[in-house]
Amino acid sequence: MPMPGMPLQAALIPNCSAPEAHRAAYKKAKASDAIFVCIARHGNRWKVELDTASSRGPYVPDEAISALKSAAESLVLDGTVTQADIASDYISMWPIATEEKAREIAAAFHAAMHGLQQLQNIAPRPRKGR
Repeated sequence: MPMPGMPLQAALIPNCSAPEAHRAAYKKAKASDAIFVCIARHGNRWKVELDTASSRGPYVPDEAISALKSAAESLVLDGTVTQADIASDYISMWPIATEEKAREIAAAFHAAMHGLQQLQNIAPRPRKGR
């Protein structure tokens, strides 16, 4: 994983099809204070997974996650994926036809989640009573 806060390019997304590869990649992301991202083979299809618990980045509120949910819904509607779970701390999408497409989706959502965390870092916090 690159330095904290750096999104991964598609070619660098780890393949965590084996449980030990998943554990190693998650441990590496946590040690690097990075958002965990991986792809994994499920039968003859692929799955994308992201988990922000591996980083100490700020919590991303549901309002900000709506852009990710909208993108995931578009992927479901066009048949690229049939299942998508999107939350402020976890993203999972499957089944995806090819490894290449899974990497492309993983890299895009990883970059978007990183960007949302960066925005939360710089955005002023609302004050109570205003």
